[in-house]
Amino acid sequence: MPPEVAAADAAARADADAVADAALAARVREGDRRAIAKAITLLESTRADHRRRADALLDSLLPATGRALRIGISGVPGVGKSTFIETLGMYLVERGHRVAVLAVDPSSGVSGGSILGDKTRMERLSATERAYIRPSPSSGALGGVAERTREAMLVCEAAGHDVVVVETVGVGQSETAVAGMTDMFVLLQLPNAGDDLQAMKKGIMELADLVVINKADLDADAALRAEAQVAGALRVLRAGGPPEHGDAARWQVRVLRTSAATGEGIDAFWTTVGEFRRLREASGEFAERRRRQSLAWLWDEVHARLVADFRAHPEVREALPATLAEVAASRLAPSSGARRLLDLFERPAQKT
Repeated sequence: MPPEVAAADAAARADADAVADAALAARVREGDRRAIAKAITLLESTRADHRRRADALLDSLLPATGRALRIGISGVPGVGKSTFIETLGMYLVERGHRVAVLAVDPSSGVSGGSILGDKTRMERLSATERAYIRPSPSSGALGGVAERTREAMLVCEAAGHDVVVVETVGVGQSETAVAGMTDMFVLLQLPNAGDDLQAMKKGIMELADLVVINKADLDADAALRAEAQVAGALRVLRAGGPPEHGDAARWQVRVLRTSAATGEGIDAFWTTVGEFRRLREASGEFAERRRRQSLAWLWDEVHARLVADFRAHPEVREALPATLAEVAASRLAPSSGARRLLDLFERPAQKT
């Protein structure tokens, strides 16, 4: 195909994609569920042309975002995250809210596959018109969330969902990424979660804005003990912490008991969430947290793009197998191997 014909064909395809994406954005803003699903699928695509279209779509949707409350929910497997979210979602829908749930399922390290069974686990909520549930595979992304969870949140907000819940994979203490993309980070614990040492583990506990002892109906005494245990651990962990946790006029981390199976404590939970938002907005911390998150998102995208460009560099790709083999065999220090590859990447392209 002659170059001028190929260029004209590419331009025509780009124009057609722009028209289709503008129509897609309009349907998303109208709350069309199929359009929401299609938009998130575009965002999750790894094709370069799809990435450019996804960025343009997000830019067009951005003015309609930012008004939802973003809640991250984490906890170990078996703590009842899906049941808790469905019970909370039904509670909110009945009170006029529109709820979106972005559920992240672990991907197999062998096959790369993922079950994506959250719609089955939230059968009542998924059948509700005022709710939207989107399961996504983690696909190796760290921190318990999927690579494009942040973008998916914006799509759901643009579609009119005023509460967006992110359910993490459920792998334990490392799931801290969700705290960096939501307004409120909720940690679910079991009544028999463990001894004082377990309750005092740092990392995920230090980031929680609210700790919920779920399944309190199974053992009321154990739930009471767990509540006291976690509250004591939080006092130790947050002592001498940043100002936002030390100022009595600001939010103080709470511990609540709930039973998602019976609905016990859900009303108190939502009342506490409302108090959290009011205090944070009054102090300016709500907007400041989002500002920091947006800047962190930008740098995450820069890092991801640099790594992708690095791996795609012809000379790096050619030298990589041998360099990896030398490092693995202890014939080359990892720092030296990295420097060798970076020198190839930074070398000016040879003109042909």
